[in-house]
Amino acid sequence: MIELVELTKRYGSTLAVDGLSFEVRPGVVTGFLGPNGAGKSTTMRMMLGLHRPTSGRALVGGRRYDEIRHPLHEVGAVLDADAAHPGRTAFVHLACLARSNGISRARVHTVLEQVGLSNVADKRVGGFSLGMRQRLGIAGALLGDPGVVILDEPVNGLDAAGIRWIRSTLRALAAQGRTVLLSSHLMSEMAVTVDRVLIIGKGRLIEDTSVAEMRDRFERDVLVRTPRAAALTTVITRLGATVTTTGDGDLIAVGVDAPAIGDAAAAAGIPVHGLTPRSATLEDVYLQMTDEAAEYRASTEGIAR
Repeated sequence: MIELVELTKRYGSTLAVDGLSFEVRPGVVTGFLGPNGAGKSTTMRMMLGLHRPTSGRALVGGRRYDEIRHPLHEVGAVLDADAAHPGRTAFVHLACLARSNGISRARVHTVLEQVGLSNVADKRVGGFSLGMRQRLGIAGALLGDPGVVILDEPVNGLDAAGIRWIRSTLRALAAQGRTVLLSSHLMSEMAVTVDRVLIIGKGRLIEDTSVAEMRDRFERDVLVRTPRAAALTTVITRLGATVTTTGDGDLIAVGVDAPAIGDAAAAAGIPVHGLTPRSATLEDVYLQMTDEAAEYRASTEGIAR
């Protein structure tokens, strides 16, 4: 388990992380979200002993990262896809990591196969695409068969097949009882990959919940298509719903579910051509939750149309 206790980091007068406390538990994929400048990267670097906290603790398995004798056996991490020396081959890069942690060369071949880089094992990393470097970084993270995996933006540069592969890999690791923490700005990908979300803003925890619970807090609606919109509006309103109309003449009902609308329309003899329950996307909910914590806001004023 990853445990943060009142973790704080200051850089001079700048408070990057402010009394952050949370747990990342095994068996689920946890998404670590927040706007640019929220303190995600700083927090992850403190987890891995790359930055020293001003106060508080960041523990992995009950210990600070620098107290772990052979860290690759317990924690696998990718914070930067460009961490490998460009002059080394993929195999040599992983072999050096393996030797420093008492891992066999046979395991190097195994992870290269696992991430799909066996056919370029003897190629220099400097000639790799971003997607290939991401795969190499993930190979390094998996090298010691660790119980904890921490990845920062792992799908950057990956093609569709690569994204599907990393998604299935992370979910398989969690299913094996490992602790998986994933940071990304791609909400569409997070929505189908993670089970829980940790959201921070301005260095503070905003939310710690499941994806399903997060979505359920926000109002959902039903899109209704009917040739008798006015009559059906009257019927739905009697059910206690709030009804608005789209530009196409369809109805949007809030406060009542699709079966109730269908039953009421049938009882009133009103034809219904479509009933579509809709819920907020993870991106919608995330943006609402982090609106006040956003550090950087762009303006579209003056952009030519």
